[in-house]
Amino acid sequence: MRRRSLLALIVALVALNVPHGSAMMAERTEYLGSFTWSVAGLSFGGFSGIELDAQGKGFVAITDRGSVYTGQIERGDRGAVTGVSSLSGPVALRDMNGRPLKKRDSDAEGLAVGADGALYVSFENNHRVARYAHAGSPSELLPRPAAFSGFQLNSGLEPLAIDADGTIYTMPERSGAKDLDFPVFRFRDGHWDQPFAVPRDGDWLPVGADFGPDGRLYLLERDFAGIFGFLSRVRRFEIFGETLGPGEVLFATRAGRHDNLEGIAVWRDEAGATRLTLISDDNFRAFQRTEIVDYRIKE
Repeated sequence: MRRRSLLALIVALVALNVPHGSAMMAERTEYLGSFTWSVAGLSFGGFSGIELDAQGKGFVAITDRGSVYTGQIERGDRGAVTGVSSLSGPVALRDMNGRPLKKRDSDAEGLAVGADGALYVSFENNHRVARYAHAGSPSELLPRPAAFSGFQLNSGLEPLAIDADGTIYTMPERSGAKDLDFPVFRFRDGHWDQPFAVPRDGDWLPVGADFGPDGRLYLLERDFAGIFGFLSRVRRFEIFGETLGPGEVLFATRAGRHDNLEGIAVWRDEAGATRLTLISDDNFRAFQRTEIVDYRIKE
């Protein structure tokens, strides 16, 4: 009996470290490397969103305590991150009156940058999307549809992305039930609609999104395996007007391969390859880490 119990335990542990479901496939990406970023100070950490410039170096990042950091990413010979320089921040996100956000309103999750350089931020708990002309400016709240009020308290709006036409897309981290897909909300021409949903796949939850140079939507998803850590994957979708195309899994990791990846930026390098740069939320815990991760898509 003891040998059978031990074997069952080993099988269970191995299963936890294997990517789930549709992720059991040849990866479409090449892993380039990871950089552990640390800065002294209690306010550092908790990164939930990142955006990069067209060269993949200048960045803006937000934390789930409502702070903004900007700086430059340094890259080595293979293009992987080797350091961060010219760091500026933290700059507190502000309310419509220019005052720093109260704690209950400061849980920033998704980040997108408009063509004019304005920052768009999605928030959970007090579920909303806000525009900032620049870091530190007063917020401009986008209209809030009634559907936002039905989101779970700590699982509201997370992924946020803006396409080349300036249309904004967002979705909640949780759909409300394991048999429900994730509704995608779209903001254009001054109002929201909900044209389609992302199909639910096992226990994967959406936590970050970005539109790539190819016009496709890249969705970062997360799963959690308890003491074994986080699993991460990226799916890519085409959008055809009012329809979402079938998702393509680009990579999926085993538990503990990376920390709690929540932010994604998609860009094109000098060789013309599409790159994924991701950042983790360490939840301000000493046993986690702020990690910047790079993958290159193999086309």
